Amino acid sequence: METSDKAESGAHNQVILFTTLFLFWIMLNGTLAADTLLIGALASLSIALLLPNGLSFFTELQDTPQALVAGVRYYGYFFKELVRSNIKLTAIVLTRDLPIQPGIVKVRTKLKSRMGRLMLANSITLTPGTLTVELDGEWLYVHWVTVESTDIDAATAKIVSGFERYLEVMYG
Repeated sequence: METSDKAESGAHNQVILFTTLFLFWIMLNGTLAADTLLIGALASLSIALLLPNGLSFFTELQDTPQALVAGVRYYGYFFKELVRSNIKLTAIVLTRDLPIQPGIVKVRTKLKSRMGRLMLANSITLTPGTLTVELDGEWLYVHWVTVESTDIDAATAKIVSGFERYLEVMYG
């Protein structure tokens, strides 16, 4: 990528980040008062300037119809997993002998983009019973309340693969 392309991409990411932060600020404050908008704009601009590569989940998102469809399916899958995990964890907590086998497992991701990996790590963490402890390149270390397998491939299939198939289309 040439220098002008990098600068243009960085500026684009900053605009996306500023817009995302500013809209979030407005939603949180629930007012369009001039002083509130000014403070939100200044805070959003400061953060966007400090993070030139962006931080929005729109950063690195593929601009294709397939990515849009994968995004909708990803959120459907995420909410299904969220409900399923909550029910499973509730059953564990309500069981008298508390059948847990906690541990940290190492899993692998095929995702190449930073934002795709971050979304994967956050999806795992937001799903009850799992918590991403570390993200190191293609490796994620996940605390799992009920370790079903310490084999990298089996743990990856159980924890990562469902999310990854959508995120790969969305982020590459």
